[in-house]
Amino acid sequence: MRWLSFFLITLFCAQVADASSVRIKDLVEFDGVRGNDLVGYGLVVGLDGTGDGLRNAPFTEDIMTNILERLGINVTGEQFRPKNVAAVFVTSALPPFARSGSQIDVTVSAIGDAKSLLGGTLIMTPMNAADGEIYAVAQGTIIAGGAVAEGDGARVTQGVPTSGVIPSGARVEREIDFELSSLTDMRLALRDADFTTAARIESAINNDFGRQVATMLDSGTVSLNVPRTRMRSVAHALGRIENIAVEPERKARVVVDQRSGTIVMGDDVRISRVAVSQGNLTLRIQEQPITVQPNPFAQGETVVVPRTTVDIEDEEGPSLAEVPDGASLSEVIAGLNALGVAPRDMIDILKSIKAAGALHAEFVVR
Repeated sequence: MRWLSFFLITLFCAQVADASSVRIKDLVEFDGVRGNDLVGYGLVVGLDGTGDGLRNAPFTEDIMTNILERLGINVTGEQFRPKNVAAVFVTSALPPFARSGSQIDVTVSAIGDAKSLLGGTLIMTPMNAADGEIYAVAQGTIIAGGAVAEGDGARVTQGVPTSGVIPSGARVEREIDFELSSLTDMRLALRDADFTTAARIESAINNDFGRQVATMLDSGTVSLNVPRTRMRSVAHALGRIENIAVEPERKARVVVDQRSGTIVMGDDVRISRVAVSQGNLTLRIQEQPITVQPNPFAQGETVVVPRTTVDIEDEEGPSLAEVPDGASLSEVIAGLNALGVAPRDMIDILKSIKAAGALHAEFVVR
């Protein structure tokens, strides 16, 4: 059995205020200042025989017919089976305050059985938002991040050639109506809700302006009274606020990724007094059948006699090791290393410590 490699990553939070201070812009989202997702359905042409098989993807033929008819070419009833076209979904995000004529990046992904989009060109594709309105139009040459090589008996694929990007591939045609300057109250939404962090943001903003302009509403929201800031506009007030440094407070948390074996723990993780022991029990079953033949002059048949060997091996693990009460992260790691525990076994040990109620942190398994 082949074991995956496990890695232990420990992140230490610095105790110096200057080193742990974070700008407000990196902690919150300003209410209304957000992007909008766009999606479109289009056609990629110019592929080197790696497009959709039209018998398996009839929707490709439909969109190709529609495009040609819009260009004044009547192909009704015609039979054509090109291999250099592919139907794709085009996705992007319209950034906040995007103006008509500005350009945004787009991602192009095949939805049929195309083998590669490398070298293809996306034909003019309208992109809609959730309200059904067209906000951008995409077109351009696709940059695909993969390659395909194949022969009669083998095929090699590197990366994902059925997906690519077009830098600045869409042009904004419609603006989103949002009058930032008309707001009198602006809400700051914390990305990680926490009462302590919200209170510190409120205090930092009020101290910077020298008066009460911010009010904490709950653990995830701080309200800003724009007129009290006495700034020329809402944009000027936000430009001043977003660079104020605040020391955020985070929950003690242990994050485990079982697929990669990664463990991330913060410096504020604490463990109560607990004893830990780790060992392995190995069961081996081996089959060694023996062929038995009759004597040369005897009448009989050759038979296979089963032979099974069963062995149970209990590997000696280290004796119980005690982790003292209120142990810090570095002490916990030192205790686990003292047991001679392999990195791949640390996840199971942390789960058991959590189940015993000795791990005082949020345990997140992904």
